[in-house]
Amino acid sequence: MQIQTFKVFCDLADTESFSKAAERNGITQSAVSQQVRSIEEQFQVRLIDRGRRAFCLTPEGQAFLASSREIVGAYDELGSRMQKLQEVVSGELRIATIFSIGLHELPPYLKRFRREFPLVEVRMDYRRSAQVYAAVQENRADVGLVAYPASRRGITAAVFWRDRLVVICAPSHPLAARRKIGLSDLGGEKFIAFEPDLPTRREVDRRLRQAGARVKVAFEFDNIETVKRAVEIESAVSIVPRASIRAEVEAGHLVSLELSDTEMWRPLGTLVKKSSAGTPALREFLGLLEKTDLGGEGGDFQSHPDIARLKK
Repeated sequence: MQIQTFKVFCDLADTESFSKAAERNGITQSAVSQQVRSIEEQFQVRLIDRGRRAFCLTPEGQAFLASSREIVGAYDELGSRMQKLQEVVSGELRIATIFSIGLHELPPYLKRFRREFPLVEVRMDYRRSAQVYAAVQENRADVGLVAYPASRRGITAAVFWRDRLVVICAPSHPLAARRKIGLSDLGGEKFIAFEPDLPTRREVDRRLRQAGARVKVAFEFDNIETVKRAVEIESAVSIVPRASIRAEVEAGHLVSLELSDTEMWRPLGTLVKKSSAGTPALREFLGLLEKTDLGGEGGDFQSHPDIARLKK
């Protein structure tokens, strides 16, 4: 017996009319009569006293009506519960990120996300850029965070923030007295670089070549924290995202120099698998990136194009 049968009988009792019950349920009057007869045959009872001119339920009909209301009510409540469950943002959100974003740009976003959606368990995985792409492609991460994001086969990349790149040096370095410096002024300087396969390193090398600045690469590292420490210890210079050195500048351990002859920006973006339906947690996280300007001074907030796709 289908749930509609119970609803039809409830409507019939409420309206005391076969035609009105049929209209409420989008069926014919004869279909209503057939459903009533089917119930009577199944339980071997009479539900309606057909000997009276006015519509009247038999005692069995009254009992069946009471049970029908309970069943229809339970079904409606179940639908409401299912709807509420769909609206509750819970479950797991797996984020794969490069170290610099995870340690410096992401924390304010993550703090707000956890405050607004405490039922979501956020799992962080800190990786090199190529490993972040692989984690998204292989479904080991719901979203990846990288610098200089690029769409690849099966992956959609979207920029949500741009961070300004600046020159850094130790306070004792001869260049520390300057507020601004040109890329060409770095020629011959001892330089702490990122490893060659990292996107930021490739962009910095390209811009230095354009400026004709031949730096002396002393060390190459795969994460921003080691680069900063090496700049302090080796009395060298480097080019890094400004958001990553705020604490050291405020503490007086490093000096930040703006570029006078050009602007260098490092785009930060998300990687999402194209075939992903997008969990509620993922949609809310991307939505937070879309609507919240938390990148800090010197950045450039951009709306997030992945939101509309994942809401479809």
